[in-house]
Amino acid sequence: MKSFGKGFVFGTIATISAVAGCVYAFKKTVVEPIEEREAILDEHRKRAMRKRRSAHQN
Repeated sequence: MKSFGKGFVFGTIATISAVAGCVYAFKKTVVEPIEEREAILDEHRKRAMRKRRSAHQN
């Protein structure tokens, strides 16, 4: 019974760590590049609005 308990605890910890690793990898490969691209596009929008406003000044 002791070895079952140790195995169960080890298996649970291994499963949780594997899931955490997958979530971290997904965040690094999918979420962060999207956020970086959105930040770049937002900066371009701000720059375009400044140019648009300054072009119509007399």
